[in-house]
Order: sequence, then C-alpha cells, then structure tokens
Amino acid sequence: MNDAVTIDREAAVRVAARPIATLPLSLTINGEARELQVEPWTTLLDLLRDKLDLTGTKKGCDHGQCGACTVLIDGRRINSCLKLAVSVDGAEITTIEGLGQPGELHPLQAAFIEHDAFQCGYCTPGQICSAQGLINEGHAKDRQDVREQMSGNLCRCGAYTNIADAVLEVMEKQA
Repeated sequence: MNDAVTIDREAAVRVAARPIATLPLSLTINGEARELQVEPWTTLLDLLRDKLDLTGTKKGCDHGQCGACTVLIDGRRINSCLKLAVSVDGAEITTIEGLGQPGELHPLQAAFIEHDAFQCGYCTPGQICSAQGLINEGHAKDRQDVREQMSGNLCRCGAYTNIADAVLEVMEKQA
C-alpha cells in the first residue's frame, strides 16, 4: 500500500511539471476581433475579467444563479460564468463596455440613470446586458413579461420596479 502512495505522488509531480495546454480561440469582443490562447477550463467570465481586463462584467455567485455576469453572445444573453470560453469560438461577444459609444450612453444606460434603476450598481452591467438581450428576443410585451424574463438577474438592493421602468421606456421608444 505504501508503494502505491509513493507511485501516485511521483505521478502527480510529473503531471504538475507538464506545461499547461492552451487552445486557440477567435472571438469578436465589443466589435474588436481577438485571437487568443486559453486554457480549456477557462470560463468566458474569467477570460473577460482576468485576461482581457473587461471588469464591467461582474462575478457574483459563479454558479449561474444571480445574473451579474450576463453578457450577449451573438445578441443573446448568457451567464458568462457557466460558459467555457472555448465553447464560443467564433462568436460575437458584447459586454457592458461594448454597449455605449465613447462619450455617448446606450439608451438602456441612459434609461437606468433616468429611472434610478440601480443603487449599489453591482448588478447593473448584468441587468443592462440582460435587458438588451430581452429586447433583442422581442418576446416581452408588458411589465409582467419584463419582470418574468429578467427574473434570472438578481438585485440585492431591490430596484426591480425601476429596472422594469427603464426597460419598458426603451422598448416603447424602439417600437
């Protein structure tokens, strides 16, 4: 039994000494084409925050339960903490940093400010990206739909009414 433990330790040391394999990844992030090398276990959230310094996307629960990490992949909202970066090769990713134009707020950003749809602001990037995805999907027709379809985005401060007001305003202006 003692020999088996020794062999396992030696094998572990050999494995740990190997270089970490990376995989090529092509993405368009906020309109910019990127060629990257990533470890296969890297989530899209960790790639955005830790490797690309796009820290607007927040790490809340890291389990897909809070929505703070919501980004748009090819226009559809997704919890980036649940998506391996390599699984979105070739995709177009939009984060909160990519929604507005330099010197000009995105309509959802402006509506969130106008309706005071945030307090601490931690959930706001995910809320805004989720709202844009909701608008892109085109299924929400009223306040109840907006609340239901954004129920995966939690706001610990309880600004849900104001968030719905902001989203509804933008939906009405775009109709």
